[in-house]
Amino acid sequence: MLLPKSRPWFKFYPKNVPYHIDYPEIPLFQLLVDTAVRYPKATAFSCRGVALSYRQLDNITSRLALVLGDIGIEKKDRVVVFLPNSLQFVISYYGIMKAGAIAVPTNPLFKEFELQQRINDAKAKMVITNKELYPLVRKVTSRTKVDTLLLPDDEEITDVSWMEKLVEGKPLSLTEVDIKPKQDVATILYTGGTMGVPKGVMLTHYNLVANAIQNAAWFDWSHQDVVIGLLPFYHTWGLCTCINSPVYVGARVIILPRFDANELLQTIEEKRATILYGAASLFAMLINSPSIKKYDLSSLRCVKAGAMPIPTEIKEKWEELTGVKMILGYGLTEASPETHNSPPDRVKAGTVGIPIMDTDARIVDLETGRTKLSPGEVGELMIKGPQVMKGYWRSPKETKAVFRRGWLYTGDLAVMDEEGYFQIVDRKKDIIKYKGYTIAPAELENVLCMHPSVKECAVVGKQEPMVGEIPVAYIVLKEGHQPTETEIVQFCEQKQAPYKKVREVHFVKEIPKTSVGKVLRRLL
Repeated sequence: MLLPKSRPWFKFYPKNVPYHIDYPEIPLFQLLVDTAVRYPKATAFSCRGVALSYRQLDNITSRLALVLGDIGIEKKDRVVVFLPNSLQFVISYYGIMKAGAIAVPTNPLFKEFELQQRINDAKAKMVITNKELYPLVRKVTSRTKVDTLLLPDDEEITDVSWMEKLVEGKPLSLTEVDIKPKQDVATILYTGGTMGVPKGVMLTHYNLVANAIQNAAWFDWSHQDVVIGLLPFYHTWGLCTCINSPVYVGARVIILPRFDANELLQTIEEKRATILYGAASLFAMLINSPSIKKYDLSSLRCVKAGAMPIPTEIKEKWEELTGVKMILGYGLTEASPETHNSPPDRVKAGTVGIPIMDTDARIVDLETGRTKLSPGEVGELMIKGPQVMKGYWRSPKETKAVFRRGWLYTGDLAVMDEEGYFQIVDRKKDIIKYKGYTIAPAELENVLCMHPSVKECAVVGKQEPMVGEIPVAYIVLKEGHQPTETEIVQFCEQKQAPYKKVREVHFVKEIPKTSVGKVLRRLL
């Protein structure tokens, strides 16, 4: 997509970053196939001392694709990936796509109730999981017709004999899957979305290839880079920056299944890591860790914070303690996710930077729809680019609501300055951002309403500097019922992942609403 050179942000593009790229129309997994030819012996991913070269990863994912086909997975079938950050996840992700199916990465912290909702909504045919998570998966799949593929641990997964057992030694024949990159969906990722309720975002192979290249080109990634794979792989940001972009350039990824400040800092020093992406909450924990001054972090050349607003004090403290610049950016699941990045040598505090290559952005007036706003005027942010989703899964009305004349309406209120830098100032949507996680109030409200004492309720976000926002519930009780706050919280904990936990409960006589019955969340 060629943009007019009059866009103000072009003046500040990083050196050697092109205004336009001709993105190849290839399946996402072709990035892996091509890199395995260029760097066959180079380490692709390592986790807890177990490593896979690019040649090994390409071979094992191809074999998994063959097995999936042999046991009945066909083109466009949805396969839920219920795994933590691991070699297992990466192998499943590319193996599913090589089989022509659609990967549905799912939060491994989900409880039984949430996993069943996800499987049902995606109309999944199979769940891929591991030994640790299998007991929960078995409870869910015992009530459905969904098959389960249980993967061995990372230490054993490089031995492909486990695949042969699945098909009882029958010969496997490779069937070429016809992928149309611009039409065919590669993955469905669920998000609170612009409508506030979790929706499946359909991202095509072309969307993901484009964003992998955009991210790598903006920050000049190369085969020499060492990437910390800490962002959740089930999340669009983790998929782009910890899997797809590294595979595109042939970089090495060190997978960290969970956050531990000492382990992260030690890994950066010992492995001479060059790239670290994380939410503001991660950097807040790091700068408050007594260990941060013990380790040499000078190898880091690209540190980026996102997923939630970045307080200026966190950025400044990080740079003071480490001597490493922090880059700011913006994206959303509906855009694969990256749309804005700071030029590394020209970061403006408080902004999310400027639109990346082939990405257009506008601010539209909420009342009139006027798009020619003057710098400094607040409105809704619109995005257009090759990374923008195909639409929401099984939700044509919601898809139509966020697309107008080819533009994606993000639901975020923003302002652009004279130089084309954007600042996110508020959200039109109601989603809550906790440590970078997206939480839909409607989802929490649905669970709260299952409690026998709850008549009606509303959930809102409360600002907390270290984590972004916490979910706070306002509840109207049924007559004669007197549950405690602890009882309500524990009820929700049994049905939802820990990050969705309601942190405060307030019992009220009524929930404020508009004349048409919509909850006035701002008043709460």
